Amino acid sequence: MGAPAQPPMAWKYCGDQIKRWRAQAGVTREELSRAANYDIESVRSMEAGRRKPSLKLLETADELCDARGMLLGAKDYLVPEKFSSYSRGYTQAESEAIALQAYSALLVPGLLQTEEYARETISNSYPPLDDETVEARVTGRMQRQERLTSSPTVFHGFVIYEVALRAPIGEPGLMKRQLNHLLEIGRLRNVSIQVLPISRAAYSALNGPMVLLETPDHEQLAYVEGQNTGILYADAARVNVIAQRHGMIRTQALSIEETEEFIRGVAEEL
Repeated sequence: MGAPAQPPMAWKYCGDQIKRWRAQAGVTREELSRAANYDIESVRSMEAGRRKPSLKLLETADELCDARGMLLGAKDYLVPEKFSSYSRGYTQAESEAIALQAYSALLVPGLLQTEEYARETISNSYPPLDDETVEARVTGRMQRQERLTSSPTVFHGFVIYEVALRAPIGEPGLMKRQLNHLLEIGRLRNVSIQVLPISRAAYSALNGPMVLLETPDHEQLAYVEGQNTGILYADAARVNVIAQRHGMIRTQALSIEETEEFIRGVAEEL
């Protein structure tokens, strides 16, 4: 079992600064708790960096410890990250890629999601994310999609397992709109989408999702993601194996024309 995700260093540093300023000013944790209207364990957790220090606590500590804005200035460093820590290397590579191919097994690929689909899946993450983090993650995902229409990047090679099209994400109207969105995106000249039906024995597809990238320097990269983990490969041998699997999956998927008809049929069933 992997180690649990660690709180961001910004939380720990900010919490430590609150504790140091409080000690320097001779303010007890109990006094800060009462002034901020938090229970003492919440303040202890925020000072230890296990929980994100709130704006309210920063404001109260800044005033109570006469920090003159030194503590309050930390708020800009506590803004939630738009992407999970394990995927940041990938999202950076994606933002620079000149070509991308992907296979998605259980969900519609993030680059092809509607905002409401993205919000539904992100807001139902577990452990739950706070509202601010949900908004940041949704915004980040939508910003990634701008490359579909504003860059010369080639996205020929999205393959989606049929399961992802039939998974009951949100209410039926949400999924119907998502499927219609796929039909619209699939008409872009630099995008191609294929569906892999569950009726076809594509064993390579059972190994999970994958993404293949080509950098501006024509370096080939591969990204594989799992439960709270993601690995970006640059090693040619590893990338080659993943590329072969993706190629096999594409040969077993429906054609672009068949895919359009298939998606339209699934949407009509909802």
